[in-house]
Amino acid sequence: MSNSQNAPEILPELSESATRLKRDKLDRVPYDHSGKHPGKRWAQNALDIMFELGNRAIFRRYDSDSVPPAEGGVIYVATHINGLVDPMVITRVQKKRVISLGRHDLTTRPVIGWWARRFGTQPVLRRAEVEAGVVDAEFARYINDRSMLTVASCLATGHSAVVMPEGKSHQDSKLHALRTGSSRSALASAAIADQKGLPAPVIQTVGLHWRTHHWLRTDNYVEFGKEIDIPSTYSAEDRARLVSGEWVEPAHEDTIELRDRIFETLSPMTPGSPDWDSHRAWKLLAHIGANKANAPLKTLAQEVHATREVRETIGRDENNPLIEQAKEAAEILHKNDLYATALDSSNRLRGKSKSEHFRGILGLLLMISTLPITLPSSGFQWGLAKVMAESSDEGLDSRTSYFMLAGMFSPVFFWPPAALIGTILYAGISFELDTLYTFILLMLSFYISASIAISGYDLCSDSAAASRRVKLSVSEEGERLHKLIDAISSRLGALK
Repeated sequence: MSNSQNAPEILPELSESATRLKRDKLDRVPYDHSGKHPGKRWAQNALDIMFELGNRAIFRRYDSDSVPPAEGGVIYVATHINGLVDPMVITRVQKKRVISLGRHDLTTRPVIGWWARRFGTQPVLRRAEVEAGVVDAEFARYINDRSMLTVASCLATGHSAVVMPEGKSHQDSKLHALRTGSSRSALASAAIADQKGLPAPVIQTVGLHWRTHHWLRTDNYVEFGKEIDIPSTYSAEDRARLVSGEWVEPAHEDTIELRDRIFETLSPMTPGSPDWDSHRAWKLLAHIGANKANAPLKTLAQEVHATREVRETIGRDENNPLIEQAKEAAEILHKNDLYATALDSSNRLRGKSKSEHFRGILGLLLMISTLPITLPSSGFQWGLAKVMAESSDEGLDSRTSYFMLAGMFSPVFFWPPAALIGTILYAGISFELDTLYTFILLMLSFYISASIAISGYDLCSDSAAASRRVKLSVSEEGERLHKLIDAISSRLGALK
């Protein structure tokens, strides 16, 4: 039995939005089986800018490996624990035009659906919707076959796709069993490329990493792993049928073999831990070992690879006392909203410097000083994002999605009307050049003020974290934490 078959076979619990089937809208979603991208080029360009703004709004630091070059199409595959943020961080760092598969309601929701359709997103109706009676199997098969053939045709002509092969977003620390949709589209794309004499597409595994994925202003690192070649397994007759616009299923054994190869290659790039407690313990061990070796982990990328080394050397040994001690220590930090980076180079909780106290005051002043501009230009959407994040039934992964959307759509839907109202109040209704300058200056002031306010928020967060470190360090819990770290450090070899 393959590893992927041993992974959790859990159908997603349907959110309220997922149960809203808009059959007519799904039927009208643009598609194209010739290999031409079904989306609008201007929408791709606009979304690239919006993704950049959303990325800057929700992440404090972000990093990415260099994108591996590819002559043909590329299918990017990753685990899916952070909602709409997952495809965003992959899409923004690669250069090819993206064709994407998404849950059916992504293409039919108000506002988001309008953009998704123009971006070329193809809807998918999952087995969960069929078994729950949201949709009949025949219509689901029609939509899914149409969508997969569109994606396969675009991949064959050199575009890229971002696919979450688990078929759902979840909150587990290990990869769930993969659905076959991505493998079937991949095999079909290789067959179409073969029939047309085009370069074969490849599957590119992606590791998505976060300090804490559901925290606002966390860090993000996009890791590119091994490529997976996609064989051309269709007969000449079936390749011709695919090119003519008819969906033909690949052989079951070929699909399962490719699915399992994806699972085996992608799984090591996920946290791959029994639970989040274990993963936090591994991270802490990585930091303690690095500090002991006088080589602190300064970036998330360094932390990811050091944590993976811990996982592969001692992390899987549940009987190792280091693991239990690290779990207890990591839980103390987590309970106090602190991270492994709270330790200094001597593996003690860092104190609060005078500069951190000053930065907290400065951050508060920055946020207050920009309120007259940020409140009318960005206050509503960020307030709405917070309310929706707190009340959504989509799970923890929806939290940063809503803040990402607020960051993305502010310059498009909220700032122009606010700037127009401000221009009218200041210059009246006219079409003079000064009026245009006023509008542009207001738009620029909205962006600068939002950037300053976010910087102020970061400074306040740093100061608050420093206060929590100090409070913990003088408590009984802090004393226990230091004893645990000393015990770990005395037995832990330096991790390189």
